[in-house]
Amino acid sequence: MFDDLRDLYQEVILDHGKDPRNFRKPDEANREALGQNPLCGDQLVVYLELDDHGVIQDAAFVGKGCAISVASASMMTELIQGKTEAEADALFGRFRGMCTSDEEPDFADAGDEDMERLQVLSGVRQFPVRVKCATLAWHAMNAALRGEAQVSTEE
Repeated sequence: MFDDLRDLYQEVILDHGKDPRNFRKPDEANREALGQNPLCGDQLVVYLELDDHGVIQDAAFVGKGCAISVASASMMTELIQGKTEAEADALFGRFRGMCTSDEEPDFADAGDEDMERLQVLSGVRQFPVRVKCATLAWHAMNAALRGEAQVSTEE
């Protein structure tokens, strides 16, 4: 059973890595930030379009990176659309916690559909250097929300 689940997780990561969703620069973006992971060379620019009420109307990214960083960015841009700045920031906190916790997460009981979808990336916590890959786009999104132009995983 565990092998089947691991294979499914790998399949989802490869799908998003090879065919990323929202891989583009939106015309109406009013926030953006460059995220850099100097350790492996991944670089992603996250673009956000927020309305006057602080709701993310569009999220996209461009750049280059490993399958994990691209898949994470792809999934993130799907999940944060329609969320407020505070909701996106809270999701970032939960995602970062999942990636760095020593305990196996179980979001099915919590009814947290966003985290259930992101659980495919939870295996990175076993490989600390990969945590930076998985969280790169999230740090860039968070920087864009704060009005910062760039962020590095080494900061």
